[in-house]
Amino acid sequence: MELSRLEPLSSTKWRRPPEGGMRVPAIIFGDEALVRAMDEKVLEQISNVARLPGIVGAAYAMPDAHWGYGFPIGGVAAFDPDEGGVVSAGGVGFDISCGVRTLLTGLKRGDIEPQKEALAGRLYETIPAGLGSTGKIRLDEIEMDRMLSGGARWAIERGWGRSEDLDRIEEGGAMPGARPEHVSHRARQRQMDEMGTLGSGNHYLEVQEIAAIHDGALGKAFGLVRGEMVISIHCGSRGLGHQIGTEFLREMAVAAPAAGITLPDRELACAPARSELGERYLGAMRAAINCAFANRQILTHLTRTVFREFFAEASLSLLFDVSHNTAKEEEHEVAGERRPLLVHRKGATRAFGARHEGLPDAFAATGQPVFIGGSMGTPSAIMVGPERRPEEAFASSCHGAGRAMSRHQALRLWHGRQVVDELRERGIIVKSPSLRGVAEEAPGAYKDSLAVVEAAHLAGLSRKVATLDPLLCIKG
Repeated sequence: MELSRLEPLSSTKWRRPPEGGMRVPAIIFGDEALVRAMDEKVLEQISNVARLPGIVGAAYAMPDAHWGYGFPIGGVAAFDPDEGGVVSAGGVGFDISCGVRTLLTGLKRGDIEPQKEALAGRLYETIPAGLGSTGKIRLDEIEMDRMLSGGARWAIERGWGRSEDLDRIEEGGAMPGARPEHVSHRARQRQMDEMGTLGSGNHYLEVQEIAAIHDGALGKAFGLVRGEMVISIHCGSRGLGHQIGTEFLREMAVAAPAAGITLPDRELACAPARSELGERYLGAMRAAINCAFANRQILTHLTRTVFREFFAEASLSLLFDVSHNTAKEEEHEVAGERRPLLVHRKGATRAFGARHEGLPDAFAATGQPVFIGGSMGTPSAIMVGPERRPEEAFASSCHGAGRAMSRHQALRLWHGRQVVDELRERGIIVKSPSLRGVAEEAPGAYKDSLAVVEAAHLAGLSRKVATLDPLLCIKG
């Protein structure tokens, strides 16, 4: 990206002033090297977001930002529904409520190493992964409605988890305002056999070692101990969320002119949040959030079942579960005034600091955990919401390293077997049904995860708590 088009506000914050129809500035987070390496399309896309009706504050791109559909992945924007603000299906993304939950094991690397091969094999056999993967759970229409309304609570009521898990899931595991009746028959069909499945692309289940603790007090509060192992599960609402996104993007694009909306890019299809179409989308999207909560809850149950076979003493307690493809109604300070806004986070995660009214009791004193994932062979991070008020970017942080190249480019540089073998030489086991998928997700296809984490920390988006190194990975 050409930096001459941006004003440096700090070493990790860059501004493009409003121009050419932009209603607010565009802000990009990242150090100079990260921003220079971003595709010019990121600036174009976030500037187009800044043109949408009802946007407030600024349109933001996180340090991991890269070219996406409409919004850049790593894009954040908030709209005032009472001032003509819109909801954009492209600003949420196709994998609605894709997110990460992390489990504590209390196990050391020395406990895992002798069992590593067998453990990886059992996890791979137990947790369906890959494109179009299906599980052993099949939902009829009645159970589909209950799942779309109940989220993780529905799953726990059916024996897939523990009631205490709900205290450590965003929204308590069930998103209010879900409207299952706005989820199409086709979306339901696609999800009927996909509960408890990992999916494909950048989704994973990873066993990781806590390699470093950067904040001792927060590490202790979160139950993190250097040298112990955690498990991170990254997936979303599978085929149901993708279908909802596809259908509403098409409908919003067609309906935009009648609503008086001129789209700077058709991929930014949107509708007034208070319109009939906007309300239908929000109801369906919230149902998809519940689908993702339920899916990650079932995957947690399956993971616990496998670990009990090897380590009877490991409880696998839940640290936290947070999504990164959502649009949520939240109150934020704008120009010194608290206002209800509809915050879109696409490839970005909520990052509430201590004493935020939206936090569960478990994190009221600390702020919520924020997870920034690596890619198979690269470190991940546990962060925490910032101390400053008001928070940057409507209390949002990046969610991963972010792609440095397209999947097609990655396929030209790597073969899946080569990636698997190279990682095994480093002591990292990767199991996947698709060697092509492994090549597309090669660690070298992503930005330096530690550089992204450091940029988020310095920018005040979230604060470093721990660094995690991968040991074994079940890859979609």
